[in-house]
Amino acid sequence: MRPQDLVILLKIITKGENPWQLKDLSNSLYISNSEVSESLERSLYANLIDFDKKNVNRGNFLDFLLFGMKYVFPAKAGILTRGEPTAHSHPFMKEYISSDYAYVWASSTGSVIGQEIEPFYPNQIKAIKEDQELYKLLALLDVIRVGRLREISIAEMYLKKSLAYG
Repeated sequence: MRPQDLVILLKIITKGENPWQLKDLSNSLYISNSEVSESLERSLYANLIDFDKKNVNRGNFLDFLLFGMKYVFPAKAGILTRGEPTAHSHPFMKEYISSDYAYVWASSTGSVIGQEIEPFYPNQIKAIKEDQELYKLLALLDVIRVGRLREISIAEMYLKKSLAYG
């Protein structure tokens, strides 16, 4: 698996019941068609998506996010930089967690100065500008990767709700 595979699966989930094609994912995530196709093959092999490659196996995916992701795709806080807030610095998490420091995905157009967290793939900033739900979910994944226990439990609760059916 590659980090962008998680983003692609989350994007499929955010589409809900809306039909989509490979090019829709490619265009909205700024990832080439071939990379999306290869990602779906990897996800099929890992049993994270069904045989038709249209529906995410949410239970398996959630298990991976909660128990495996932080080991397979670890993150460490980096240098101070301007960027888009992530992890506990995302506006959604700020409702629950108060902190004097911030985590960001580096971006010259970002609104916050904080410690850099490497995004899952290079064009992630472009993709989150167009999809606030995807942005929130990716920030929650960063909470699991770099957060403290209380932050992680809040992120896990919301991820469970977001990945549940219906």
